[in-house]
Amino acid sequence: MDRFDAMQAFARVVEAGSFTKAAQTLHMSKTTVTQLVQQLEARLRVKLLNRTTRKVNVTADGAVFYERVIKLLADIDDAETSLPGAAVLPKGRLRVDVPSPLARLILMPVLPDFHARYPDIQIDMGVSDRIVDIIDENVDCVVRGGELLDQSLMARRVADLKLGVFAAPQYLARAGTPTHPRELEDSHHRVVGFLWARTGKPLPYALHNASERLQIRGQHVLAVDDGNAYLAAGLAGMGVLWLPTYMSKAHEASGELLPLFEDWQLDPMPLYVAYPPNRHVSLKLRVFIDWIVEVMAQHASVMARPDSATATR
Repeated sequence: MDRFDAMQAFARVVEAGSFTKAAQTLHMSKTTVTQLVQQLEARLRVKLLNRTTRKVNVTADGAVFYERVIKLLADIDDAETSLPGAAVLPKGRLRVDVPSPLARLILMPVLPDFHARYPDIQIDMGVSDRIVDIIDENVDCVVRGGELLDQSLMARRVADLKLGVFAAPQYLARAGTPTHPRELEDSHHRVVGFLWARTGKPLPYALHNASERLQIRGQHVLAVDDGNAYLAAGLAGMGVLWLPTYMSKAHEASGELLPLFEDWQLDPMPLYVAYPPNRHVSLKLRVFIDWIVEVMAQHASVMARPDSATATR
């Protein structure tokens, strides 16, 4: 038994939930994959998988072994691609987590280009606005807006997102068009609240013009924790929105959203790629981060920073 092949087969079966699908991705026969996993179980004297006629589930021992195996396989991939003279394309599984609007509006439309460049990288993308524990959940990197609170992570600032204040025409017809940000604190105006993952509650927004700097919270009848739901609520007339312009521009063009307070400015929201503080960043992660930087430069480049590859601890 080739232990590397056996561990790779086992990991792929766990991820695919099927011997057949695992065999297809490994370009092996189902019989070969089955034999490799059986030989691995025999060597370890532990049952790694529960098999039924419909699906394959990992056992408790198998789950523990799987976490060790994928780290070992990742280290092997890194060793193969870390040599400057090695003519090896990056490959392997990359686990990432990104905000839902960023995935839908910016990343998904251009992912075919990434796949064309790096056909051997398999991306498992979590799409959410929740806080992901990179270490415990074995995630390679996360893309997040706002200042990073976890100083143990390495991070690269990849964009500064321009923000604006917007409302749907039906909301303005009902509540009136505010001419000053302080009017959003009045009893007849409502904002859509966004529940930030790190606090679990809406946060105030800072606006400034030539003579004033304000922090506006507003009152809400609805607060959500997902960017796509937040936008949908604003489009439905539930209240005033504070949006990155990449989320608003199509709806501004169609007249579904109208900008407010255009003589005021909001501080841009920094966008980071954060990853574990490993001694070595794998080639597959490095090319993914470089691709994110390239993509975001077309939408919201970094306005000012001391270093183009700032690492934050």
